[in-house]
Amino acid sequence: MGHMQHMDGGWITPVLSYVMAVVGAALGLRCTVRGLAAGGRAKRNWLITASAAIGAGIWTMHFIAMLGYKVEGTPIRYDIPLTLLSLVVAVAVVGAGVFVAGYGGSRARSVLLGGLGTGLGVAAMHYIGMSAVELNGSLAYDPTLVAASVVIAVVAASAALWAALAVRGPVIAAVAALVMGLAVSSMHYTGMAAVSVSVAASTEPLTGASAPAFILPLAVVLGSFLFLTCAFVALSPTARESAENEAAARPLREVELPAT
Repeated sequence: MGHMQHMDGGWITPVLSYVMAVVGAALGLRCTVRGLAAGGRAKRNWLITASAAIGAGIWTMHFIAMLGYKVEGTPIRYDIPLTLLSLVVAVAVVGAGVFVAGYGGSRARSVLLGGLGTGLGVAAMHYIGMSAVELNGSLAYDPTLVAASVVIAVVAASAALWAALAVRGPVIAAVAALVMGLAVSSMHYTGMAAVSVSVAASTEPLTGASAPAFILPLAVVLGSFLFLTCAFVALSPTARESAENEAAARPLREVELPAT
């Protein structure tokens, strides 16, 4: 049985990973709320942005946390196609939940199905990401802790989505993002507690890429995307502000029209 270390670099990886989860959740929930207030193409675009933000946030959280994951007696590599698949699945499954929340006629149904989709997206990303781990040995999982990790993700994601959709105000929005960030982090470390490793001696080189060579640069790219998108959302007018600007500009356009 291989001894595992989840915070090899100290508290920097869990703290930084939680921050990225909160940033992704805050951005995604904000875009979801913007989408609910919009219509047509704007609604769809806001919900797509929300899906990408939450999916990128949970993926970045997971793999930043994995930078602190070490197993005595074996190096660790990551299968590149499976790692990228975990990102695609995170965005796609979370997107399904977000679109249900955005287009659902019933708020209760939107929260339940949206929270279920978002929570399952978190769990799917985690376990596909873990299947990308290459080491000298094999991984096994405690099914009880695996089930607990999925329940944590679904319940907390539903609570955060309800708070974002049912209650307005910056304080509630911040609390919802903190809750969803906590859900992602709690799900991750509960899922990691379910893992046991059997190390096997081997002289064969491992396939895949190391975390510093592949995971870290991709996490930096996604983190940059999240922060740049935050700036874009902050500078974009809300539906109400757009309507007010349109109403204010209409008399000026009528004055400028040439007399016939």
